[in-house]
This record gives sequence, C-alpha cells and structure tokens, in this order.
Amino acid sequence: MDTAWRASLHYRRFGRTELLLSRFSLGTMRCLGSAEVFYQTVAEALALGINHLETAPSYGQSEEYLGLAIQRGLARADLHITTKILPTNDPQQVWQTLKTSRQRLQTDYIDCVAIHGINTTEHLNWSIDHCLPVLQEATQRGWIKHIGFSTHGSLDLVSAAINTGFFSFVNLHYYYFFQRLAPAIALAQAQDMGIFIISPADKGGQLFTPSAKLQELCQPFSPLALTYRWLLSDPRVTTLSLGAAHPAELTAPLAVADYSEALTTVEMLVIDRLEQELAQQLGGDLCGQCYACLPCPADINIPEILRLRNLDVAYEMTTYGQYRYRMLENAGHWFPGNKGNRCNECGDCLPRCPQQLNIPELLFDADQRLRTSEGRRLWD
Repeated sequence: MDTAWRASLHYRRFGRTELLLSRFSLGTMRCLGSAEVFYQTVAEALALGINHLETAPSYGQSEEYLGLAIQRGLARADLHITTKILPTNDPQQVWQTLKTSRQRLQTDYIDCVAIHGINTTEHLNWSIDHCLPVLQEATQRGWIKHIGFSTHGSLDLVSAAINTGFFSFVNLHYYYFFQRLAPAIALAQAQDMGIFIISPADKGGQLFTPSAKLQELCQPFSPLALTYRWLLSDPRVTTLSLGAAHPAELTAPLAVADYSEALTTVEMLVIDRLEQELAQQLGGDLCGQCYACLPCPADINIPEILRLRNLDVAYEMTTYGQYRYRMLENAGHWFPGNKGNRCNECGDCLPRCPQQLNIPELLFDADQRLRTSEGRRLWD
C-alpha cells in the first residue's frame, strides 16, 4: 500500500451521515470482467485511499463480487458501501431486495442505501409512501445506516425530494458542462446532505476521449482533470464517482484527488476561455438553459437538445452529443423527451424564450448534427 498517497487523499464529511468519504468513490458498474479483476480493482482502490464503494443489484454481479472480495480479506471496517433499490409501490419487493443485497454482499450491515432513480413524481410518491417505511425499519434493525436517493430527474423534482427532509444524501448529475442542478446542490447543502456526483467523466462529457478542439481549449490541463478540479474545488461536493474497469484506470483520476483548493488563476483563465469560445461560436444562437421553453406540446427535450448543440458547435463535442442524443426516445424516464425532428413548429416555445431563439430551426439543426443509427433501448 502506498501509505503516503493514502494519507494525502483527504476525506470529506458526507453531510449528516457523518461518514468521512474519500473524494473519489469507486463505482463498480464497469469492473465486472471477472471476480478476480473486480477484487484487484477494489483492493487497489482501497490501497490508494478510496474508502467508498457504490454497487447496485442492477450492476451485473457487482454485489456478489464485492461480497467475495470482503470474504477474501478486504477490511470491512475500512470501507463504506452504498447499494440501491428501485422505487416501487410494493414494500415486500423492497424487503426482498435488501435481503438479497445483504446476502450477496456477505455483510451484516450496509452503510448507505439509495432509492435509485427518483426520476418522476410517481417515483417520489412511491419512495415516500412505500419504500421509506421499509428502509426506516431496516435502519432500526441495523441492516442499513443511512438513506438517500439518486436521480436523473428535473430540477423541480430533485428539489422536491430534497425538501422532504427524509434523505441524508443525494446522488446526482452536476458538471461544468451541465450546471442545471446548481440550485439543488445549494438546497442539499442547506439540508446538510451528503452530495455524490454521478459519472463526471462519462455523463459529464465523455471527457476521457475529448475532441481535439476541447483539448486545445483546456491547455495546459486535460478536459477531464479540469472538470474534476472544478468539482473538487466546491466544498459542498463530498465525492465523485470513478468507474474504473480495472486497476490501471484508477491512476489518472486520483492524480488530482489531493487538489481541492479554490481554482487557481490559470484554471480560471481556462474556464474564461471556454466561456468566451461558447459565446463567440454560438453568437445569437446560444441557448442559455433557462428552461422557459418547456413544456413542449410534442414532448421534445428542448433544453437538453440545445445544450448538446451548444457543446457541438463550440467545442466539437460531437461524439458525446450523439451518445446522449441517441438516448432520447430510448431510455424512458432515465433520459426523457423526444428528439428534435419531432418538432411540428407549433410555435408555443417562441414567445417564452427570453433570447428570442428560433427554436424549431435550432432543433432541426441539432437533429442533423447529432442523429446516428439507433442503439438498443436502455432497458434491453
């Protein structure tokens, strides 16, 4: 174990859970090649100072592999485990999921359980009425210690879930290239909740394979290192998800884990350069992401489509834009809304746009830029 590195990898308080978590958490969705690769990845992560592992029943054999790793000698007392349950109106399903997760993990208790994917008002209602009573009883039995939620939902929905006061932590999407949930971050801090950022490398822009232009604009930093620094410099953020498939993928992210001070002058200059390029390239077509255009009668996810267009035009983030655009109409409540070609030019959005954008024209342009052959539906 590199004890010097581990000692320098500082930990942050996970809100009112009072857990001290490493600034990076190992998400185990990708390290599923084999039980041996899983063990090696987790063991290396712990050796490098990561003490929080995120798993879920839907992450293949992740829970089972983690249980086997604990039995092989990983120090259970040195790590914190988060697993998940899906929102449901069936309390017995919640009990069965918890029972199965404990059996797979081969542990007497689970540190954190998140209701996974509170993405609609129905999910929130199910969570409050049917899931929470079970989870609260499970805490009394000592099965679990803390209850939170993960979400891919709207700002209004995320804010409503936080405002219930029932949750001790939240897992959400918030990145330099997607700042819509900034008010939810502030609200969670006011509630003293732990804040866990989901997938900053992938959902935050596929920054492990950045465009040549984005790389040039971010010099002397890599786009991924810059987005990690942007998040780590925010003291409200507890921990960032790191989805390593094998031990070698831990090295690059953890190289910045020790740097959580305010952004430096050079980093701020790079951020300013990105903002200037966005304004210059988009001009009068820049969508400011106010969401005033919604609701759309054709159920088009206008702000998200125009965000992806912004990134494509300004930074040539085409591959990322195509990846996210493909998910529309294919991912259900995880990424809702229709594609831009569904626009019927009804004009409802036009008077609501404070920037007077020609939204139908921009939607069709985004569709031309980002449409590719369709992949599998998410639930397939």
